[in-house]
Amino acid sequence: MSIRTERVAELIHRELSMIFEKELPRNGALTTIVGVKVTPDLGIARVYISVLGSKEMGVSVINHIQKDSKHFRKLLSSKIRNQFRRMPELEFYKDDMFEEAERINELIRKANESSNQASSSGNIAD
Repeated sequence: MSIRTERVAELIHRELSMIFEKELPRNGALTTIVGVKVTPDLGIARVYISVLGSKEMGVSVINHIQKDSKHFRKLLSSKIRNQFRRMPELEFYKDDMFEEAERINELIRKANESSNQASSSGNIAD
């Protein structure tokens, strides 16, 4: 990414985080913006969102955000309109990195446990 697209992404990330803090319903799920990637022509901003909570809450929050994406774009535009000629379209994606990391940690833990059990049972047989 160029310096310009990085700055635009950082600005959108910061302002959209504040909008989400005020606008999203407080249903127990913690919603954070993990990252924003902007296309080189500044036409599309892809916003990656992480939702901590139950899977149902996560699906509900993502659906709400995607359904109201035009509303969030309008709010964002009102905050940063002096810095852009044309506001990028917002595309929201669920970021599963946290869930994937948890799954990998669980697999590693199970592998370590089975390795420890195999080595301790091998010592007893000797």
